[in-house]
Amino acid sequence: MRSSLEEADPAAAPTPAPAQAEAPASIATLQESYCKLCSEKSQNINPFILCVLQKVDEEIKKGPKEGITLSIAGLDVRYNLINDIGAHYAAKLLQKQLYLIYLNLMFNDIGPEGGELLAKALHKNTTLKYLRMTGNKIENKGGMVFAAMLQINSSLEKLDVGDCDLGMQSVVAFATVLTQNQAIKGINLNRPILYGEQEESTVHLGHMLKENHCLVELHMCKHGIKNCGFHQLCNALYLNSSLRYLDVSCNKITRDGMVYLADVLKTNATLEVIDLSFNRIENAGANYLSESLTSHNRSLKALSVVSNNIEGEGLVALSQSMKTNPTLSHIYIWGNKFDEATCVAYSDLIQKDRLKPENTDVEPFVVDGHVYLAEVSNGLKKHYYWTPTYGDAYGHSSNSGFALVPIQPKEPAIQVQQ
Repeated sequence: MRSSLEEADPAAAPTPAPAQAEAPASIATLQESYCKLCSEKSQNINPFILCVLQKVDEEIKKGPKEGITLSIAGLDVRYNLINDIGAHYAAKLLQKQLYLIYLNLMFNDIGPEGGELLAKALHKNTTLKYLRMTGNKIENKGGMVFAAMLQINSSLEKLDVGDCDLGMQSVVAFATVLTQNQAIKGINLNRPILYGEQEESTVHLGHMLKENHCLVELHMCKHGIKNCGFHQLCNALYLNSSLRYLDVSCNKITRDGMVYLADVLKTNATLEVIDLSFNRIENAGANYLSESLTSHNRSLKALSVVSNNIEGEGLVALSQSMKTNPTLSHIYIWGNKFDEATCVAYSDLIQKDRLKPENTDVEPFVVDGHVYLAEVSNGLKKHYYWTPTYGDAYGHSSNSGFALVPIQPKEPAIQVQQ
């Protein structure tokens, strides 16, 4: 039985929120244990947490349960100034807290020293499933320690070290470790600091994909990938049977790179989400993809070609592939060059219910008898860096990539086992 409160105010949880979920002597008195802990720590009792614990106690009284999930927003501490000193206490939390499964520390001014403390704390931790270090400048030194941690830790399933100023050495280290690690299902290596034009990181990650058959989600945004490096990745995908979500957005891939991907899609039956946003595949690249999606591939569910310098010809070709391909259900095209034929084509898909409005980032409207497309806030990962103050922060329409390939908790959670 699971109990959760979906709409939590992150600012409402007091300092001891994480500690309250440590297993008390009698799990049937969670409210009492929380009140006692607040008294000992001279903290005010938070009514939200008390309400959650009350509901959990009520569920426990009904009979034996396999486990209870407490959704406490206080474990999501992104965009603060924890820095290396705070990382010391976060590391202690990871060592002592036996029920924490998700920890979001993104953009907290944590440096290499703090990153090292957190990584070493994970050597013995066996419960954390998802750690977000996004935007903390742990640099190459911190990246190397996290890579070494993955040689020891066998419980972490998703790690996000995007925008962490990783160097080539640490990216290669992650690629090497992942040839052996069988636990990690998703990894984000976005925007490392790479020098040179040899695309060495892509070569090593391509080799990893040939050997690893557990990784489901791979993010390689802003790696400076060109067609040669993308060819290496595509060659690896012929031998990979696990990867479902590939993110190569914000790179330097052109229409020639789409020749390799289109050929992979003719035989690959695993990939479900591909993010090509902010490359330059143009009409020719869109046509290559359209041909494979029309006649061969029946596994891809979502494709993003946002801002790829595609004109009407290529965009219409992609719309035509949706008419014959029953699997492709999500497509994102904003930021390209729309002509009237494009607007009419996507308007028809939406009106005929072939393309649901929540599964694309455009919405048709008519002015003086002419059809136009407006942008709507839907996408594969719109809420990667932020979440809205109202509405469903984890809604499928804004985060369809993660919804189609779910491998992490939807929100901060502590899981309490009886």
